Amino acid sequence: MNVEVNLLSDLTIAKQAVMQPIQQIANSIGISEDALELYGKYKAKIDPGKISKKKNPGKIVLVTAISPTAAGEGKSTVTVGLADAMKQIGQSVVVALREPSLGPVMGVKGGATGGGYAQVLPMEEINLHFNGDIHAITTANNALAAFIDNHLHQGNDLNIDPRRISWKRVLDMNDRALRHITIGLGGPGQGIPREDGFDITVASEIMAILCLAENLVDLKERLARIVIGYTYAKEPVTVRDLGVEGALTLLLKEAIKPNLVQTIEGTPALIHGGPFANIAHGCNSIIATRTATHLAGVVVTEAGFGADLGAEKFMHIKSRQAGFAPDAVVIVATIRALKMQGGKAKDQLKEEDVDALLVGTSNLSKHVETIRAFGIEPVIALNKFIADTEEETKALLSWCQEQNIAIALTEVWEKGGAGGVELAKLVLNELDKPSNFAPLYDLEDSIENKVRTIVQQVYGGKDVVFTDAAKKQIDQLVSYGWDALPICMAKTQYSLSDRPKLLGRPTDFTITVREVKPKLGAGFLVCLTGDIMTMPGLPKKPAALNMDVAEDGQALGLF
Repeated sequence: MNVEVNLLSDLTIAKQAVMQPIQQIANSIGISEDALELYGKYKAKIDPGKISKKKNPGKIVLVTAISPTAAGEGKSTVTVGLADAMKQIGQSVVVALREPSLGPVMGVKGGATGGGYAQVLPMEEINLHFNGDIHAITTANNALAAFIDNHLHQGNDLNIDPRRISWKRVLDMNDRALRHITIGLGGPGQGIPREDGFDITVASEIMAILCLAENLVDLKERLARIVIGYTYAKEPVTVRDLGVEGALTLLLKEAIKPNLVQTIEGTPALIHGGPFANIAHGCNSIIATRTATHLAGVVVTEAGFGADLGAEKFMHIKSRQAGFAPDAVVIVATIRALKMQGGKAKDQLKEEDVDALLVGTSNLSKHVETIRAFGIEPVIALNKFIADTEEETKALLSWCQEQNIAIALTEVWEKGGAGGVELAKLVLNELDKPSNFAPLYDLEDSIENKVRTIVQQVYGGKDVVFTDAAKKQIDQLVSYGWDALPICMAKTQYSLSDRPKLLGRPTDFTITVREVKPKLGAGFLVCLTGDIMTMPGLPKKPAALNMDVAEDGQALGLF
């Protein structure tokens, strides 16, 4: 690897890139000036209603990964690099990604726009506020919370039980101190005292709704279906009952439009929506993905974390609601992450260890089996890192050959699209094959059986156990007729099980579901497992400690 290249930070590489005016990017894929709403020189929103619909939409490539580790896998980097590689070999391509949340940007990640020479630009602005979509979701979510508390204060005509209000406020930041709070203190004029709490914005049902809505009309209808709590008689109360769905839709009328930017190599990129995959469904918006299929022959998109989370939810939630499915799937793996899955300590990953690597392939093997279970043959992207040795690389390539798994050594961090050409060719080969995609469960299955299917076929677990509280909630969901919805599992991303430290490919384990929450607007049921939280906390040394701004306004410390 070129050592000089390795010394450059992602931010430095991004700053050195020469961007094209966004009108030029739009013209390259047939977006008319009428459909373009400029947000400065290099960003825009597009109006999907003004995009011509193709009779034969483009094919979708879904990029997922092995179970993430502290070593990193570079899934977004590979996603961007693959799109650039597709462009280099003459394909009409658009990359469709999620928007970064300030929580992980300031906490652990330090940025989420790819890396090296496989990035989306303008990197600083995308990582910091972007075009305001997440802030609009935060505002809409908290406006609803304010409407609820005002309803209580003004006489509570709907007879809402303050103890059974399920709607929380949100903030786009990791802030553990806000998980459980008390509001309405200070006397009669300050509202009705009650317990409340905050989730991170990307866990808000409104984020999920924005990403699953078909259009503005569907957005409004979904917002109206949100269950905010229950009456004293334990009957559900919705946004429609409060009569504020119109106001919430008004706050989101610009946020629902996809954002157009570009990669370092000038590949068009639609970035829209950002639900986490461990506490939500982990995919960018249906509107952006569908729009991309009408703008290009190939759409490269990604789903959060490993194939057990984002990819499973893409297949069971997004594909079902959108009416499209992946035509090919890429699983990103790195040698150093596989060594961690095989028991190697993080501070020893630079040491050659073929044995640990081969033990760690058990995790990769399970994710391959999962994608195959959906009827799709995956391609492995071996994302190269500087410490990878020749023997380790040979060992993994040989293992994949023995398992009859297509794999490509991928060097997009260093080389951009040129480093992903081999991967692109393997993916194109899969796109030429007929699709045999099929979900793993029927919506008419019971809630318990749907969860059990995910646990056994996707996680490789033995069974699932529901706490007494979860069983009671399931009985209630069935009584309301809400059981024929897909399942959104809230589970740790670090393990196939619900125990973060159980790495590799654990077997004979049981998943415990402690709570089941209805998300009628989004159209799924959330099952919380283990100690997963919907408001993360910051680490001991957050990435924010390295961030600053220069006198000329340039960002420092993003990566």
